[in-house]
Amino acid sequence: MAIPDHARTNFSTLLRAARDGNLALMECDDAVTGEPRYVICAVSRDQRGIVMTPFGYLAEDNPYDLYLPPDAPGGPGGPGA
Repeated sequence: MAIPDHARTNFSTLLRAARDGNLALMECDDAVTGEPRYVICAVSRDQRGIVMTPFGYLAEDNPYDLYLPPDAPGGPGGPGA
């Protein structure tokens, strides 16, 4: 399964922000559940001030239990896909 261009672009932006020291961890509320989330953001400025661009949140549970690698049974490229 190929990674889509928008994901590659976002990842490049995230790497650039990390390299430049422009990452932040911000507490937000989940828009659907209202639960707190700890969101990884790129920090920049525009004419209005500081801009926080969210990229994703840190897993509350064990991330190894939340995701399947591509070659795992049931994963996007694994047996049974």
